[in-house]
Amino acid sequence: MSVRQRLRTRRTNRKLQLFRSDDRAIEGLPIRLVIALVVGVASLSVMMNMLSGLNGLAVSELDAKPTPEVVQPGHQSVDISVIDSDGKPVSGATVVVKGDSATLEHIRTATTGKNGGATLSLDPELGPNQEDGTLEIDIKPPAGSEFADKRANTQILVVAD
Repeated sequence: MSVRQRLRTRRTNRKLQLFRSDDRAIEGLPIRLVIALVVGVASLSVMMNMLSGLNGLAVSELDAKPTPEVVQPGHQSVDISVIDSDGKPVSGATVVVKGDSATLEHIRTATTGKNGGATLSLDPELGPNQEDGTLEIDIKPPAGSEFADKRANTQILVVAD
């Protein structure tokens, strides 16, 4: 046997003796597992809190369906239905219509009824030499509900005669 091999064998034997003489290896194992479990649960909790900033996983996105979708400048009524991601009507939501590239003198609001619909009286206007424009629709979900309105909704198109 070479000198290097003898040194390696001695080192290995010393490590084995230290391992054999370590009384806490079995007794300390449950404590180490508990510590690892606590750290893992705490890390998971932090990650879940970060995800909760996304309003949880059970949030349903709302959308607006105006009827008619295309209108002309001047006074008229527009029916707006608010639906959830499954296409079911949502009652108690507040519908807000405001000018975008077409103008409204005042912002209009209405609350949806049991059928998820609301009717708004609008008087859109287009600027000089403007052939078309849009009105923006926002939805404020009912208080305390699992709904959200993060994405853009269908706009109302205003087209000159």
